[in-house]
This record gives sequence, structure tokens and C-alpha cells, in this order.
Amino acid sequence: MSLQLVCFFIIMKTIGIISDTHCYWDERYAEHFADCDEIWHAGDIGNEALIDMIEAIGPQVRAVWGNADGQDLRRRFKETEIFTVENVKVMMTHIGGYPGRYAPGIKSRLDLVQPKIFVCGHSHILKVIPDRSLGILTINPGAAGRQGWQKVRTLIKLTLDKGNITGCQVIELADDRDNPQGRVVE
Repeated sequence: MSLQLVCFFIIMKTIGIISDTHCYWDERYAEHFADCDEIWHAGDIGNEALIDMIEAIGPQVRAVWGNADGQDLRRRFKETEIFTVENVKVMMTHIGGYPGRYAPGIKSRLDLVQPKIFVCGHSHILKVIPDRSLGILTINPGAAGRQGWQKVRTLIKLTLDKGNITGCQVIELADDRDNPQGRVVE
């Protein structure tokens, strides 16, 4: 009797999603995204030093500029990115809205592009909402920085596998206002 060895390679990607850092670095970004294959930043990065720190975490970073980002980041990144990962088409921009309340021009762009995932930031409000009329998942990871009125800073991790979204994890970055876990990067 012969023994046959069959190897299966599980190919899936783990994606870290972050937005609205506004120059604020928290070491926990690196902790939570250390196992990610890609990191997506949905704008209002703050400065090049901050995005360089994020790029040091993982093998690939995709980002768009936000309304508060300066010319250096606007030269480095686009306003909107459209790409495919694990056979999942993604559209990412900073000001996007959500199902029923998309920003001007976004719904028509989504109709044209037909992504499976739409990622945006800007509102500082965490939202993961399916748009059944368009067949997409809208994701706003909330704000990871301290600028703004949000009480809880958040990140998202997604798992993509062969055209499917197989996991979604919300990460809260709670800290004591008198003892913050991060720092402003200049």
C-alpha cells in the first residue's frame, strides 16, 4: 500500500482597514495589522511620516487622500482607487457616505464600477452596511486617530477568499483620555 500525500494551499488574504488617522500613530495599529496581507487607508492620513509608518507594517498598503490631506499626500495617492484582491473588486474613496445617503456622484460611480466592497472614511463613524440594491458591502472603518468627536477609535480586519468576504472583525482602540496609547507624528 502506498501513501499519497496531498497538499492543499489555503490562499486567502487578511486586510486591515483604517481611516482618519489625522497624523495620529498608535502602536496597536502595528499589533492588529501585523498578520495582514494588505492595509487599506481610506483617507485623512495626516502626513507622509504617518503613512510611512503604516507601510512599515505590511507588504502592501493602498491608500486614498482625504479632504484634510495636503498636497504631498494628494501627489502620492489618488482620490479614488479601484482594484481587485482575491477576486473581490474594491472601490475606495474618502468621502463616500453609505447606502441611502451616498455622497454626490458616488452611487452612479458604484453603478458603473460594480465593486463587491466599497470603502470610505470621513464621517469618523464605524459602519459596515450591505447595499442590497447594488450587491455591495459598504465599509467605513470609523476613525483611528484622536481628532474629531468620536468616543471610540476603530479599525477593521477583513478576510477575503476566492471572491468571498469570509470574515469581518471590528477592533476598538479604547484608551484612557489621561493616558493615551499613541502620539501625534510630525
